[in-house]
Amino acid sequence: MASLNANVWVIIAGLLVLGGIAFWLVLRKRPTPEELERARRQFLVQSGRLVDGMLLDVCEVEAPGKSKSDPTRTLIMLLYNYRIGGVNYECSQDITDMPGVINASQVRAGFPCTARYQPGNPQNSIVVAEDWTGVRAAFQCCPLTRIQTPST
Repeated sequence: MASLNANVWVIIAGLLVLGGIAFWLVLRKRPTPEELERARRQFLVQSGRLVDGMLLDVCEVEAPGKSKSDPTRTLIMLLYNYRIGGVNYECSQDITDMPGVINASQVRAGFPCTARYQPGNPQNSIVVAEDWTGVRAAFQCCPLTRIQTPST
């Protein structure tokens, strides 16, 4: 009888532990998509390999809003390509939430850039992160200088 009571208590304790774990899994705070993207960019900044690429375009894309009060929102997408091991990759990155890092109006198509990619998964890449950018400084227009001729 004593061993029966011990077994019952072990089963009850096990069920309580399983119930607690299930309760935690259901009610825990899950990361938002923005937090997941920020973590992905941070991972690539810390451990990604560098490769030369080319900026293709900056475009605005209409996307569904995050809430019912905001039906649509405009995403600013940076399009770029790069080549690894004879394979060409053409990717895009959402730079909407990084206005202080990169100014989309100053990005020029056809200019070289540096992309960071994950070695085992080369399509996982970025050109811009919070504390790193692979966008090279755009060439400024050549200043016009006036040739001064001696006055007679």
